[in-house]
Amino acid sequence: MTTETAEKKALPLSDEWLQVESLDLDAQGVAHKSDGKVVFIEGALPFEEVQIKVLRKKNNWEQGVLTALRRESSQRVRPGCQHFGLHAGACGGCKMQHLDIAAQVAVKQRALEDALWHLGKVKPDNVLRPLEGPAWHYRYRARLSVRHVIKKGAVLIGFHERKSSYVADMTECPVLPVQVSDLLVPLRGLIESMEARQTCPQIELACGDAPGGTMLGVIALVLRHLEPLSAADVARLRAFALEHPGVQWWLQSKGPETVKLLDEGGTPLSYELPDFGISMPFKPTDFTQVNPHINRVLVTRALRMLDVRRDERVIDWFCGLGNFTLPLATHAREVLGIEGSDTLVARANENFDRNQAAAPASRPLSPTRFVSRNLFDMTPEMLVADGRADRWLVDPPREGAFALAKAVADLHQQPELRGDWMPPKRIVYVSCNPATLARDAGLLVHQGGYRCSSAGVINMFPHTAHVESMAVFDLA
Repeated sequence: MTTETAEKKALPLSDEWLQVESLDLDAQGVAHKSDGKVVFIEGALPFEEVQIKVLRKKNNWEQGVLTALRRESSQRVRPGCQHFGLHAGACGGCKMQHLDIAAQVAVKQRALEDALWHLGKVKPDNVLRPLEGPAWHYRYRARLSVRHVIKKGAVLIGFHERKSSYVADMTECPVLPVQVSDLLVPLRGLIESMEARQTCPQIELACGDAPGGTMLGVIALVLRHLEPLSAADVARLRAFALEHPGVQWWLQSKGPETVKLLDEGGTPLSYELPDFGISMPFKPTDFTQVNPHINRVLVTRALRMLDVRRDERVIDWFCGLGNFTLPLATHAREVLGIEGSDTLVARANENFDRNQAAAPASRPLSPTRFVSRNLFDMTPEMLVADGRADRWLVDPPREGAFALAKAVADLHQQPELRGDWMPPKRIVYVSCNPATLARDAGLLVHQGGYRCSSAGVINMFPHTAHVESMAVFDLA
């Protein structure tokens, strides 16, 4: 028995009724005990009156789980998945299914505004209307764990249990596309029938659009196998793909560079951006947005907020495979895409060439160049060398764009470093982490000469605590 397990078993049930005041970013209710100590409560919602079982106890805070409910929130709803909850074995993939979807968005908007103010001392002039899409069946990318559990005599495939390394015993998942959710049980049977059932720990999922449309058309399944597969197991994979239309097997023996298609041919993975006439081929391990419904709207809003004109040059920082860059090339005079991954830069160049060949002769894509660079080591000198651009699109990973924002701030504070370089008139910053956005916003606003003209959330991951957002900075 671990020390933490012993501590949990030793802690008694609390007989104090607590008034839940708010929800934190881990979807825990926040309350205060009569002695003023803050308490974080799994399963509790704002304005509820609850009793809890204490799981962790520290000097300044406690963490527990809901055991009794005397006053229920009007925003509490029945979860849409049987595997969600506080019970033993519950799936840990979602944290907010018990909260009304509109209230989820409101919580995320509040989290964004709080982060901007408390961490960056920034208050946007305007709060953007949240971007929302389907609440269910939206997740086109996922990493599913695979375990052959000898004691159960079964194979489990799905997400991890809540706060556990065990795999949840899932037979469905309503955040995955219906076609994928329906595959969970057949996949369990497939892996159980394989000789390699003990050495296949993971299946990575990536879905693509049907050719010429935005409906799901391809289900790419990347099977991680620790040992070479036998001819019989390969035959089983092929038979499974034949039985389930749209399924496409990829094999991964070691790192991401070893991923390869089992059988050539078939429909290539791609997604569409119909507002711009852009099609984006990708590999199943490339970074693409999890939610294609929101991504299409996100790209459209970002370009509308950026307000690019035909005579302007634009830089797309952290450009990936060109998700924003190629649409920008339908509006701007010239586009520069900068990305840290050589693989994604190569993919972006391929995608540009492909879309340029398909573009109408009357509206070709603008001259576009892609560069590979470590964007976490940006300096003012490197920024000046990239040349003047009228507008920037910034879409960093969770770590944010601190080096980029600091280089802008340094050039603003030290004009002698600039030469004829000028900062962009507008920056649209797409973020997947409110804390790093707030940090970078603080630099841009307080040291870089910008004001935050607007900001708002994007509900890219319904029912989870993940907060995606967009902020617009205008040169003051």
